[in-house]
Amino acid sequence: MGLNSRIALLVLFVTMSGCTRAAFMAANLPTYFDHIAVVRDRSYGPEPSQKLDIYVPADPKNRPIDVIVFFYGGRWTFGTKEDYRFVGATFAGRGFLVVIPDYRKYPSVRFPRFVQDGAKALAWISDHIAEFHGDPARLHLVGHSAGAHIGALLAADPRYLADEGKDRSQTIYDFAGLAGPYAFTPDEPDLEDMFGPPENYPNMQVTTFIDGTQPPMLLLYGDRDTAVKPANLQKLEQRIVQQGGCVRPRIYLGVDHIDLIRALSWWNRQNVPVVDDITKFFDSCREVTISSKIDPR
Repeated sequence: MGLNSRIALLVLFVTMSGCTRAAFMAANLPTYFDHIAVVRDRSYGPEPSQKLDIYVPADPKNRPIDVIVFFYGGRWTFGTKEDYRFVGATFAGRGFLVVIPDYRKYPSVRFPRFVQDGAKALAWISDHIAEFHGDPARLHLVGHSAGAHIGALLAADPRYLADEGKDRSQTIYDFAGLAGPYAFTPDEPDLEDMFGPPENYPNMQVTTFIDGTQPPMLLLYGDRDTAVKPANLQKLEQRIVQQGGCVRPRIYLGVDHIDLIRALSWWNRQNVPVVDDITKFFDSCREVTISSKIDPR
């Protein structure tokens, strides 16, 4: 896309940024000029919201392609997979096969239904992604905000995938979370209703399940985030380190909650290297493990 077109889109974005729907439209508009194939509305379950979209790179390789499964945020209450077409386009442009599932939301359902939907979607992807040239042995989970919470729980608690007949260690290759609320205690009426009663809160906190067997985790956060407190990242990182797992944290200076997800689109005004950091993270923990086993002589 040419400079003039991008400037026009920038003007559109700025003038309509007060409306969330308009902001998504502006973020997604350039993707309709990209040469990517999108397979829409594949059902992974019987419910209307249990559908997913698949973004296929323009030049698929002659070998199985790494898969990114992206769980979007929205306070477990709102959002659609179509809103995040820009995420699919960005990573497909890097050569990944990208899957974006929808899931049921509050108030229609309460915890853990949306996490169970995530597990059901992963099971479907594991069984069917090879039909689209994806590698089921390399499923990378990525999520933002509430979506990071869903992805992290799927990576941390093996029971969700076990209920779908899948082994967590054989299904999830690694996880990258953007501003995930991993260890919070509900303190607002809708969240208390969504995750309650209080004795159930440990089950929605990712830190509860960390025992060192989890796949590698990348935890990204902006230091100006007022939506998710930094203690969520700190507590999860600390727990993973204590249990001997692999975790890579990064905090971006001058970046807020929305900047992180915006960094996955063309409108990355601060040039936050989220995409580069995520893609470089894949295999990094395993490379360290392998190199540590090499005889130095």
